[in-house]
Amino acid sequence: MVHEILPVGMLQCNCSVFADEQTREALVIDPGDNVPEIVAILERHGLKLKMIVITHAHIDHIGGAQKLKAATGAPVLMNSNDSELYAHIDVQAMWLGMDDPEVVEIDSSMADGDTLRVGAVEFSVLHTPGHTRGSVSLWIPAEKKVAAGDTLFRDSIGRTDLPGGDSRQILVSIREKLLPLPEDTIVIPGHGEATTIGREKELNYFLQGL
Repeated sequence: MVHEILPVGMLQCNCSVFADEQTREALVIDPGDNVPEIVAILERHGLKLKMIVITHAHIDHIGGAQKLKAATGAPVLMNSNDSELYAHIDVQAMWLGMDDPEVVEIDSSMADGDTLRVGAVEFSVLHTPGHTRGSVSLWIPAEKKVAAGDTLFRDSIGRTDLPGGDSRQILVSIREKLLPLPEDTIVIPGHGEATTIGREKELNYFLQGL
């Protein structure tokens, strides 16, 4: 499987490009910015973008979605619990001193237990609220990888002091949805370097006692 990670935007959000090598169908997770570079990756591998997946509606993860949709025609998927948060994307831009991004129409909502397919590869949607109400993670069993958005980081967890955050709920999400994954599962966080479920179980201060 093709998998490239591109840190995008001022907050260096990890945008992932996944693709099936046989069908050349692709899925992009969290195109927060730098859309020309994302398109260049698609073109370099000769890929057809099948869907754009948003792990949560913070500007650094969704800010470039409309430009990518316009460039590729791919539909945008997001959990509907983040609709209200996305409706105030202009406030997020103001907090960061950024220009308002182009607003994208969400084509489909993702729910816990949904399965997305790119070629022969399945992506299981895990609803992992806590960082935001609609936060999701994508588990790719064939690759033993999980794109965790801003729910779980190497040595840390997502902040919960922004609108929609819940410090109790994020720990419940991690305990019930992420920690049961195989310990050698590679965790691709929304920012920073990758880790594994086993490493975080052992070393992540925030997860001790879960």
